[in-house]
Formats: sequence, C-alpha cells, structure tokens
Amino acid sequence: MMGRKSLRKMVGCFAGLSRRQLVVACAMSLMANLALSDAGAQDTQVQSATKPANIETHTQQAKPTGKTQKPQQGSVRNLDTVVVTGIRGSIEGALKAKQNSDNIVEAISAEDIGKLPDASIAESLSHLPGLATQRLDGRANVISIRGFSPDFSGTTLNGREQATVGENRGVEYDQYPSELISGAVVYKTPDASLVGQGLSGTVDLHTIKPLDLPRRAIAANLRGEYTTNGTLSPGTGVGDLGHRTSFSYIDQFFDHTLGLAMGFAQLDSPIQEKQYQAWWWSVDNGSAGIDHNWGGPHTPGMPDNVISQEGMQLRAQSENQLRNGLMTVLEWAPGDHYHSTLDLYYSVFNERKYKNGVQWSSSPYNNVSYSDVGVTPAFPYPIVTSGTVNGIQPILQNEYTKEHDKLFSAGWNNQYDFGNGWMAMADLSYSSAKKSLHDAYLFSGLANAGTTSVQFNTPVGDGYPYFTPGVDLSGPSIVFTDPDNYGYNGREEFDRQNDNIHAVRMEVSHPVGWIFSDVTLGVNYSDRKKTKQADVFFAWLNGNGSTSGTYRPGFGVPVDPSLLYAPTSLSYGGISGILDYNVLDALQQQFYLTQRNGQADWSRNYTIEEKVPVAYVKFNIDTQLGDVPLRGNVGVQFVHTDQSSQAFQTNGNALVGTLTGGAKYNNVLPSLNLVAQLSEGQLLRFGFAKTMARGRIDDEKVASTAGVALVTSGPGAGKVLWSGSGGNPQLKPYVAVGTDLSWEKYFGKSSYVAVAVFNKNLLNYIYDKTVLDFDFAKAGYVNDTPSLTPSSNIGSFTRPENGAGGKMRGLELSGVLEGGLVSSAIDGFGVQANFSLTNSSIPVSAVSTIPGSPSTLPGLSRKVANLELYYEKYGWSVRISERYRSSFTGEAVALFDQLGYTKILADKQTDFQAGYDFPDGRWHGLSVLLQIYNLTNSANKTQQISNLPNNVQVARPLDYVTWGRTVMLGLNYRL
Repeated sequence: MMGRKSLRKMVGCFAGLSRRQLVVACAMSLMANLALSDAGAQDTQVQSATKPANIETHTQQAKPTGKTQKPQQGSVRNLDTVVVTGIRGSIEGALKAKQNSDNIVEAISAEDIGKLPDASIAESLSHLPGLATQRLDGRANVISIRGFSPDFSGTTLNGREQATVGENRGVEYDQYPSELISGAVVYKTPDASLVGQGLSGTVDLHTIKPLDLPRRAIAANLRGEYTTNGTLSPGTGVGDLGHRTSFSYIDQFFDHTLGLAMGFAQLDSPIQEKQYQAWWWSVDNGSAGIDHNWGGPHTPGMPDNVISQEGMQLRAQSENQLRNGLMTVLEWAPGDHYHSTLDLYYSVFNERKYKNGVQWSSSPYNNVSYSDVGVTPAFPYPIVTSGTVNGIQPILQNEYTKEHDKLFSAGWNNQYDFGNGWMAMADLSYSSAKKSLHDAYLFSGLANAGTTSVQFNTPVGDGYPYFTPGVDLSGPSIVFTDPDNYGYNGREEFDRQNDNIHAVRMEVSHPVGWIFSDVTLGVNYSDRKKTKQADVFFAWLNGNGSTSGTYRPGFGVPVDPSLLYAPTSLSYGGISGILDYNVLDALQQQFYLTQRNGQADWSRNYTIEEKVPVAYVKFNIDTQLGDVPLRGNVGVQFVHTDQSSQAFQTNGNALVGTLTGGAKYNNVLPSLNLVAQLSEGQLLRFGFAKTMARGRIDDEKVASTAGVALVTSGPGAGKVLWSGSGGNPQLKPYVAVGTDLSWEKYFGKSSYVAVAVFNKNLLNYIYDKTVLDFDFAKAGYVNDTPSLTPSSNIGSFTRPENGAGGKMRGLELSGVLEGGLVSSAIDGFGVQANFSLTNSSIPVSAVSTIPGSPSTLPGLSRKVANLELYYEKYGWSVRISERYRSSFTGEAVALFDQLGYTKILADKQTDFQAGYDFPDGRWHGLSVLLQIYNLTNSANKTQQISNLPNNVQVARPLDYVTWGRTVMLGLNYRL
C-alpha cells in the first residue's frame, strides 16, 4: 500500500501543474492506490533493484553474449521476446518496455509470433496515448503524434531511417506487414543517440531477434476477409472477398550462437468505397443571394434567402491491394565479445483502383431552374432539402489507377566488447522505396450537350443524398464527350519515384564515474536522394481536334459495346447504375494522346538530396538523489545538413529550363531525460529536448514558375518586372524545444496508471510568403521573353519561408487495469484507456487568410481517446476497442466562387475481436480468430467553412465517405 511519505513526494512533484491537471493527476493516483490495496503480493513484475534495466534503443543491441548468457533484461531484444502470449502477454511486454526505458515512450508488443494486436501497425499505434491515426481508403495508414501532421514524426525500422513511397517524409504504414513486426516503441522524448528523430516523436519498428527465443518456432496464419460494402463495380474484378496469410520460421544453430528468422506475409484485400461530396453551398436569390451581392443571374423557382447545394459528385471506388512482404534476420553471437545482426526486409505492393462517378453543377451560372422546392428551417437561413432541378448536364468520369511499390531495407549491425569496459558498434544500412503510378480517366455525358432534370432529397446534416435523374446514366444515351467544356476528353499520367538512403553509423562507449554509468560517443552519416518524374498526356477523341482552333467540346462518340462492363452502382445515392467500361482499352481504341505537362506537372519532376552527418555524445545517468534512485541520460547532437535540389523552371505551362539550389546549415540539439523511482513501481519522469524536422519535400524542391511582364498601371507602370512562385531549396527545418513531465505507477502483472503533461515551443514554422526583394538572376532564372528586358533582376517571389513559431501544450492520461486486482470474480477481464488533451497556437496558419479561421495547427485534434475492454482466460479471448479523435482543421480550399477551409469532423471507430486458443491435446498450438473492424461503419465526414454572398459565415457538409465493415476469420498455428 502506498505510504504517506511516498504520497507527499508525489504531490510535491506535481505542485507546478495547473489546478485542473493536478486534480486529474490526484484522481489517477487514487485509482492506483485503491487497486494496489488488492494487488498485494501480485506485484511481482516490477523490479526492486535500484537500477532498473534500461531499454536499449535505436541500432544498439544487447551486449555480446556467450553461449549460455541471456540477453540483457529490458533491452529492445526483450521487447521482441515472446514469453507470455495473448492479449495480456502483449500488454505486459509493452509495459515492461515503457517502464524500463530512460526516455518517455509508449510501446506495443506482439501477442505471439506473427500476431500484433491489430490488423495493421497503424491500428495498433493509434491506441497509444497521444497518437491518432488518419484513415486512407478506410484503413489506418499514417500516424499523428501529439497533434502534429505525419510529416513531423520520424519512423525507423530497427533504429534506421526508412525511405518512403509518398512524395513527402511521412511513412505509409500499410507498406509494412503487421505479421512481420514484433513490436514498436514510440519515443516522445528523444536522447542524443536517437538518429532520424522527428519533431513530434519517433516510431521505431522492430523485427524479431532469433537468439532471443529459447528454441525453434514455426508459426502460420490464414485469415479470410470480407467487406460489407458489396461489389460496387462488378466488371472490374474487385469483389468483397480477400485474404491474409503469413508464415514465420525461427531457429537457432551451433549451440545457440547462430540464429535465423524468416517470415513471409501476403495481403490480398478489397476495398469498396462510397463517396459523396457537396461541391459548395450558397444563397441564390434574395438579399443574401448571389443575384443581389455578386450580380449573378436569378435562379427561377428558388425561394429567396435559402441555402442550397450548388453542385455535387457521387463516386464509387473499387480497390484491390496486393502486398507480399519478406523478412530475414541472421544473428550471430559466437562468444562473449562479438555480436552481429543482419536484417533484410523486402515488400512488393500493388494497388488497383477503379473510380466511377457522376457529378454536376447546379449553380445560377449553369442556367438551371427549380420546382417543388422543399426547405428545412435552420440558422442563419433555411436549407433546401428536396425538389426538382432542371437543366442539369451530367458529367460522368471513369478513372483507373495502378500503383506498384517496392521497398527494400538492409542493415548490418556489429558490436564488440573489448572486455576492459570499452564497447564499439558499427552499423551499415540501406533503404530504398520505388514507386510507379499509372493513372487515366475519361469523360462522358449526354450527347449534343443535352440536359436533364433531377429530383433530389438531401439531408440537412451528414449522410447520403437521394437523386433521381430523368435519364438512364448507364444506357446508350451516354457517350464519350466533354460535357462541361474542360478543353480535353481525358487524361493519362505516368509517375515514377525513387527514394534511397545510404547510412553508416559508428559509436563507442565506456564506463565513467560520478553520477554517470557510462558515456557513448557516436557519428552517423546518411545520404538521402529522392527523385520524381511525372509525364502527363491529354486524350482526344478520334475525329476531334486537339488545338484551340480544332477542338469541339460537344463532339460525341458512343462507347464501343465491346468495352462495356456491368454498370457501377451508385444506389446509395439513389442512382441505380452509371456507365462503366475498360478505360485503358478505350484510350487505345477510341482516343489519341498528346503530351501536355502543365505547370503543376512540371513541378513534380525534381531531385532532392540531403547529406547529413551527425555527431553525438550521451552520458547515461545512474545515481541517488537522497534516498531516491535516479537514472536517465544527458547529451547533445550536432547535425550538419547539406541539402540540394534540381528541378524545372516554367513560365506558366511553358518549360523554360533547369534550376538548381540548396543550403547548408547546422543544428545543435541537447537533450535530458531523468527517471526518479519514488517507490516500488512508482516513477516520475522529466524530459527536455530540442528537436528538428526538415520541411516537406514539396516545399524544399526548387521547382518554380517565373517570368517577366510589363507593368501597365500603378507605381511601377512602364517597368518590366520579374515575378514568380515555387519551392525553397534554402528552407531551414522546423525547430522546437519540448519539456515533458510524467508520473507512472506500475502494479500487478500488466497494470499501470500514468499522468503526463508536455509543452513544446515551436521556435519557427514554415509559411507561404511573398518576398519582394528576390534576386532572380542570382538564383539562376532565365527570361524566356526576349522581347522584354527586365528593368531589374529584383522582383517578387512567393515561396515557403521560415517564420515565427507557436506553442503546443497537452495533458495525457493512461492506464491499464487487470480485473483480478479488483476482485477474483472478474479475473481474466481487463481495461485499457487513455485520453489526450492538446492545445496549440501559431501566429499564422495555412487558413489564416480566411476570416474567422482558427489559429491552431492544421491536423490537430484537441481530444484523442481510446478505450479497450478485454477478457482472456481458459483459452478464450475477447476484445472490443474504440478510438476517438475530435475534429481538426484541414487545408484552405477554393470552393468555386468562395474561399474557405475544410474541417475534418470527429471520428470514432469501434473494433471487435474474439478467439480461442486450444491449450493442450492434439490441437495444441492452434487458435481461431474472428476480427471485425469498423464495427459501426463509421463514416469519414468533412465540412466546408465559407462565407455566403452577404459575408455571413456558414459550415455545411462537404464529404461523406464510408467503407463498410471488414470481417476477418482465420486460423493461427504455432509449433
């Protein structure tokens, strides 16, 4: 039971917190105290030694071991060791990693070989305190740490920075099979030896170490998969059934000195996505309307001063993901001095998407009229929810996208213990990510620019609408044409991207005296090069022209019947079917292509290289503060960055030439981590660190558009001046100084409570800024208009720039409780929960130009919470979990005639899992598992925030997307 002396110490440590935070901290402490009164002798997990074992981090492994010596307890290798399996075993392993770390971390651990607690790494990570996921194609794919966007977090595999298939730095976690990952640690506070750290935190994924297991292990699993959204586009071959399979083999040879681990995992998964988007909302008629305030046309049949939807799109996306991943680890520890590990990872990811939809504009500028209009009272004006709109020109778009990704990662770590206190480590690594993308789409619509009427019923809030067009959108009345005068009949694009990282790392360590146990000196050098190429072609119907003088937007050609598929269903939006066909074959047979790279396309052709040498020193602390054991580390990193970029200069859509640019800069990053053991299992942590994160790749590239023009009015009339916009190869990184305080209490075998507060001062931020004294000649820009001689080389240039920063502060509550500690009647039950509250402010944001916009960081959810209830006993296991993130600000968008910003609404997802593990007998080693993800079919919902024509701000629905439930049923077998 907690004594009065320990309680006084704990209260004193939190004296600096605010009253509200202190109340919460005390409540959590009281919960722990009550649970401990029943725990008694069950508290066997917590180490009683005054020097808890440290979690070894990054590319460091445990010290070289002999034939009979076990790896150090509490090392990263210990995280990978599977001693107790199942839900409670996973929690226990994760809590040991958290407790033993000198840094403030969160951790996940596999339930068994090839079994992370969730279907994906990102799903598992999103349950940790302060972490939130963003869904892509219905799956958790990227992670935000403490409210920062994914680009601000670092991701490593076995301590090594990884190349990415995305255009920026954020890792897409679906590229890494969860079956081949044994665990992960999220560093919320870094130390000096953490290379590749992020501004918000660093996620280190681990593969298994074969010498950590006492004997050979073989594991296999097979799961069938079913999605409940049905088959939306039957002709594409993407259905509602898929599978996941994996196989792992781990063995040890030569008296347990040589270990081998091999794993293979395959994912074949369908995704059926129902999309709806309301283009924009406005008032057409009346004192608040377009006709009175903007001088637009009057809309017949529309009542005055009512808000109506001015356009929409319904799209069904059928997608198939096929991923094959292979992992190999070779570990050698021939004696007491030398230890070597070679780990390899390779994956191939193929994705096919078929997106078919219909859209139309129904604004006053499209000459539409209304009848039988129904409205629903609302503030500030009634909402139009039903009626008939006449004069609609349907625009059908059929799109095919194929993506092919290859990831390869190799690392060779060598350690040598000289036996006199000196230890040395050398690590070589290589990571590559290659991506190729082929995208094509074609337009179709009514022949001869025809129109139709549409009956509609739309919800006041979120949800799908119900439209009834007056024509069959899947029949012969639909032809290839340009129904909205886009200026072309279709488009095809080919993208290629390569990202490569070469790195070498060396360090030495030696014991020291006084308050330090040892010191580590290290250097790391990495060379990252990312190259992207994009080629775009416009498609023109055979018989139609491709120039401004020969192109006819109303020209139409029927779709070749041999190319037709079964119609795509949009029945969720009231439309039973729309035309579907083979897009690639149609391009070959009924269209011709011309290359048409525009300004935005040329800007996606670039090379960026970053050469980064890092030197660091870290002192590990092991001392006493009075009668309180104190451990931790203090150190500093020196980071030198040499970044360069090569890309194209354009003037509008015209290609002018090639640009180069770059910058060199230094950053000094000190860090301090302290852990005070207040009593048995009770820890108080303090962290202080300066961190950095380089800007987005698309901000750092030198790609630009620029040219000269004659000024015809204003103060500069008669002058020929430069102007332009683009990237900034001289961009410096984001830099922040963070302070963390965390109280943790561990009890039982897998229970704890924790309260943490943090503050992060952003010393700078990156904004788009217009520089008025930009020297175009010095930057290498070429004047492609010889008839105009610039009056000066100085002009205005808009690009990302470093500017003033802001602040972020937050509170994190978390806990795990075993039911057996409360009462033997509920032994086997348990609960996990966490809650994060984060506030931020920045002087300028991406949406700050919009009146009434927030000043918080884009992507920040103020509240993030997770709750999980589980039962595990007698071979049975059941778990139900729910994660929640509150709404957050998206990007600024041009909503047709209005400038606004998007707001991503609160997201709540519930998952369920049940299984049975045969404990003995002929079926021993076999388990059955049922998993249901997105149990309630929660939708992705966004809002558009914009002003009406009379400048009254409103928030109206923008996107509503569902993916259905994913049901998986399968078998796991382990020898």
